[in-house]
Amino acid sequence: MQLIHSVQALRDALSAHADIAFVPTMGNLHAGHLHLVALAKQHASCVVVSIFVNPLQFGANEDLANYPRTLEADCEKLQQLGVNYVFVPTVSEVYPDFDGVNLHQTMTIQPPPIANTLCGATRPGHFMGVATVVLKLFNMVQPQVAVFGKKDFQQLHIIQALVRQFNLSLTIVAGETMREPSNLAMSSRNGYLSFAEKTQATQLIRALKEVEEKALQGQHDYVSLEQAATQQLTQQGWQVDYVAIRSAQTLLPAMPQDTQLVVLGAAKLGKTRLIDNIEFCAKPLK
Repeated sequence: MQLIHSVQALRDALSAHADIAFVPTMGNLHAGHLHLVALAKQHASCVVVSIFVNPLQFGANEDLANYPRTLEADCEKLQQLGVNYVFVPTVSEVYPDFDGVNLHQTMTIQPPPIANTLCGATRPGHFMGVATVVLKLFNMVQPQVAVFGKKDFQQLHIIQALVRQFNLSLTIVAGETMREPSNLAMSSRNGYLSFAEKTQATQLIRALKEVEEKALQGQHDYVSLEQAATQQLTQQGWQVDYVAIRSAQTLLPAMPQDTQLVVLGAAKLGKTRLIDNIEFCAKPLK
């Protein structure tokens, strides 16, 4: 496994490879990330994993400075999986006009309006930052396949649209959400939870599961189902950003005639914001 820090060195190394699968990360890797890497290995003989904490997707009050950076441990895990290259660029390598304080990234990707809903409603500019850095990384790595997890369902939807609308010659592979034995979705943020909070955190997926079950039973008043789940979590001590039933294809609010659905939730437990989702197929209202 080779550790690479510059774009030129990366391009030189990758010039000898005909098929490349890419997994972009911000590091602090857990079993969910490693599942995506294993999936990438199924699609190409050369696997590149990037580790880059992207300043452009962090808001003014978010935890950029405190985001955990665990490069040595991350590299040990990736080496065990047989990753070919770990790309760890500096901020100035990704943002050439960075002056040490400001990025000066005046050209950015404007994501679709759906990026301003759900997680985007409380994180303005987040998905602009995600889409911009992902396009940069795609240009640097030039992969044939890129792997993203379904836990960040809205992010996956936006990246799929980016690839489609900009005619990029790569395939997006979606990895299933990996879960702890308690059914809590694996996340770098789980490390912020206290022991008691980690036990309580499974309430989020249970609330989403109840929404799914009621929808499958034929309840089509989706707004009422969302409100009931939100109230339940609030009573359990959560600060709920949203519980939303959406079309899994468009991420627009689900209509009674829709069959491919996803229920998504985002909420804070203490100071830790968690997200999760469940995809399901419902019978349309006749």
